[in-house]
Amino acid sequence: MPKIELIATATFGLEAIVAREVRQLGYDAEVENARVIFQGDQQAICRSNLWLRSADRVLIRVGEFTALTFDELFEKTKALPWADWLPENANFPVEGKSVKSTLFSVSDCQAIVKKAIVESMKKKYHHRKWFEEDGPCYTIEISLLKDVATLTIDTSGTGLHKRGYRKLSTSAPLKETLAAAIINLSFWNPERILLDPFCGSGTIPIEAALIGLNAAPGLHREFAAESWPNISKQLWIDARQEAEDLMRRDLELQIRGTDINPKVMSIARYHAKLAGVNDFVSFQQMPLSELQTKRKYGCLICNPPYGERLDNTEEVEQLYSQMGQVFKPMDAWSFYVLTSHPNFERIFGKRADRRRKLYNGRIECQYYQFYGPRPPKGFINIIN
Repeated sequence: MPKIELIATATFGLEAIVAREVRQLGYDAEVENARVIFQGDQQAICRSNLWLRSADRVLIRVGEFTALTFDELFEKTKALPWADWLPENANFPVEGKSVKSTLFSVSDCQAIVKKAIVESMKKKYHHRKWFEEDGPCYTIEISLLKDVATLTIDTSGTGLHKRGYRKLSTSAPLKETLAAAIINLSFWNPERILLDPFCGSGTIPIEAALIGLNAAPGLHREFAAESWPNISKQLWIDARQEAEDLMRRDLELQIRGTDINPKVMSIARYHAKLAGVNDFVSFQQMPLSELQTKRKYGCLICNPPYGERLDNTEEVEQLYSQMGQVFKPMDAWSFYVLTSHPNFERIFGKRADRRRKLYNGRIECQYYQFYGPRPPKGFINIIN
């Protein structure tokens, strides 16, 4: 089989981070809006699903073409090599979306693509007039953007943010993929302290530990393509073994999460244990007002409350003002804050060195980055 065209989908603003992760796996990456294009063999499907921290899904691009009419959509879809991927008993639901396109009826596009794939598969499976669809799942998407149709097969199944460790829910949780991205956008590295004073269920500290240990985020979950007969089970075994071999278990990380809520602290410890990083992170119930440290050159990364509801805006602004006062003595630290509040810098009392627009779900946020001094060469924080 020739090289496979793959798409790593990404939340707006994270494309460059996802492209960096793809390149770290050894694949050339082309960045487009909300997606990163790369090529690889079947092993690339396994490795990218296991290793990509900030991508949403890994898709196979079966074809891409202009479609202005339903007939054009049908014929061009039918001409694609669907039987190369779909076995005779494949369950292939078709999802769809259309943006700024002549063919705007998503349901009609889905039905036409479904019919075209059936007709395409009949060319290989001559004896079949219909298909049972009682086999493994190959979720297909027809995506229309400005009259360009992209046909893909989802290899991931559940979104890649589902690492498998976050079993208990809390209010306004930060997606694992976004948490990993904001860590990778910071100057943190495993030799520096990381602190999250609003850690909630522990996502930022846990993702930092996974990064520090070079642990593949998808190692303890399953993917849709693992059930596909046309991808060897041995490829998945080899990819998982590679991930196990590359873990750095000998590190002594300095990662700490605090929160005022004792209930979420219990959840955070439980999630850290499920993620296999409970020996590398610590959690402590603590109000922001009590936060203090003698350590230097650390990175504070947090996702504080936003004040989206009118009834708690004043409370959140008081919190931001308090953050400015509590963080002020930590003059050798770097601070990274994700929030949607438009006046955060003014209330915090300091202008950020850099801002980056990101989306937390559907909420437009700014990632404020306040750079502290770099640690002197050879500097080591003493772990108490």
